[in-house]
Amino acid sequence: MTKIESLDALKKMREQLRSEMDIRENSTHPEDLPQIRVSMGTCGIASGAKEVMARFVAELQSQGVAAVVTQTDCMGRCEAEPTVEIALPGKDPLLYGDVTPDRVAAIIEHCIRNGEPAEGILPRSAFAE
Repeated sequence: MTKIESLDALKKMREQLRSEMDIRENSTHPEDLPQIRVSMGTCGIASGAKEVMARFVAELQSQGVAAVVTQTDCMGRCEAEPTVEIALPGKDPLLYGDVTPDRVAAIIEHCIRNGEPAEGILPRSAFAE
C-alpha cells in the first residue's frame, strides 16, 4: 500500500476512488447505460476476473465512457472464464469468454462505443439457465 505523505495526496486518492466507484456503481439511471457484468465465481476469480474487472473500470474511466461495471456469480461457463456479459440499452446481452485484461480495450471500442460485436462472443446457449 502506498504511504500518503500529505493532505493533498489523500484528497487526490479520495477523488480517484470516487471516480472509480461511479463507474462501478453508477445507479442514477443504470438502464440507460451499458451494463458490464464480470463473472466472479471461484473459477472466474482463479482465471483472472478481478484483473479484468479492474481493467474495465480503468479503461472506461480513461476514455470517459459512462457505464456500470458490476460483478456477478458464476455464469455457468467455467471452461471459458473469465466471462463478461455486456448489455447495451435496448439490446440483448452478449456473453464474452476467455476475456483477458489485454482484450478489454477492444471490447469497449467495438461493443460499447460502436455497438458492434467484438471477438470472443459465446453462443446464446452459453447462458446458464
